[in-house]
Amino acid sequence: MQLCSVNVGQERPMPNVKASGKTGIYKLPVHIPVQVTANGLVNDAICDTKNHGGPDQAIYIYGMPDYAWWSGVLGRELAPGTFGENLTITELESTQLSIGDRLHVGSVILEVTAPRIPCATLAARMGDPTFVKRFRAAERPGLYCRVILTGWVQLDDQVTLERYQDETILAVELFRDYYEPALSEAKLRRHLAAPIAIRDRVEKEARLAELLASK
Repeated sequence: MQLCSVNVGQERPMPNVKASGKTGIYKLPVHIPVQVTANGLVNDAICDTKNHGGPDQAIYIYGMPDYAWWSGVLGRELAPGTFGENLTITELESTQLSIGDRLHVGSVILEVTAPRIPCATLAARMGDPTFVKRFRAAERPGLYCRVILTGWVQLDDQVTLERYQDETILAVELFRDYYEPALSEAKLRRHLAAPIAIRDRVEKEARLAELLASK
């Protein structure tokens, strides 16, 4: 695999969608090395810090096979960064990766923590009020990652995959389970056994505690 685009976004107004009235989803490719810190790409705007960004969702990645699929469905070419991802990677299919899998991108190491859950901001970005439903149905969510090793990334960096060796779950399973109103104790424990994002862990721990208390 190879890094085919590094995408950075600046704050832009997005009224009636975001509480802040601003978004960083409009990301554009850059052609110089970019520093990756524990909180993501330097100079990349994160406006909705309640739901995005932070150490466990520092980098969002998307793959060219998923872009090719969307281009076919939508009948138009989509430029890297359209989905608001920081890194666009050749041959990466988000349905094939598990929580805890690591991607070595140049000198940087990333660890998959969560699938992307679509929201009204993405629908507004795509100019389609039905896009949240379409994105859910497509099951090509892209992946959030935490940064295990900071460094620099640039166009054409080689990307290698290191599979997680302990108990885990496919990111696309987490994506599907997000829409399930009631998860079983076994499913919740399976989520919690994997190195999921802290936002998800807090929510799943609370749901498990509630479930156990009701027995």
